[in-house]
Amino acid sequence: MDVARTPGVAAVQAEMGADDVWTSFKGHRAFDHFTADEATFLAQRDSFYIASVSETGWPYVQHRGGPPGFLKMLDPQTLAFADYRGNRQYISTGNFRANDRACLILMDYARRARLKMYVHVETLAPAADPAMAERVTDPGYRASVERIFRLRLVAFDWNCPQHIVPRFSEREIATAVQPLHDRLAALERENAELRRQLAGRD
Repeated sequence: MDVARTPGVAAVQAEMGADDVWTSFKGHRAFDHFTADEATFLAQRDSFYIASVSETGWPYVQHRGGPPGFLKMLDPQTLAFADYRGNRQYISTGNFRANDRACLILMDYARRARLKMYVHVETLAPAADPAMAERVTDPGYRASVERIFRLRLVAFDWNCPQHIVPRFSEREIATAVQPLHDRLAALERENAELRRQLAGRD
């Protein structure tokens, strides 16, 4: 709230009778550095949404995706990820040249969890920091890395799960139904063996 609670936000909170809740809100732990809980959560994410602001004041939200864990935690206050070639509009990249502030939202729809964070963004050429490039690049992911984004954490928060509709990825569904496939295959083998034994008695 130190970041998000602007005078306009505070005015609306007062109008809605919620200002007392947030005026003295301190939370139950520090929100300016990541813990093991966030590290685990980040390591499982294969996408997130990132918002920037243009020089004309318009917000812009983009989706970023990659293999699970492609958003790397370098230390408790720093993240980084390889930015792969996309549609070549470069809107977020251009916005960050004028304003390095960004907001990220990371979703776990299956568990109805949502992590949001405020960060400052630094853009790096892969050749400018080979060690960093190696750290954030996933060799098995076939995409062209154009740049590296390093994110300096300002604050983060976990949102409540209310109104998050559970959704499951193809990988999550495949993992969940695999025991059923295994059981079905075992029953089919058992059935085939019984048929073979019955046929041998004729």
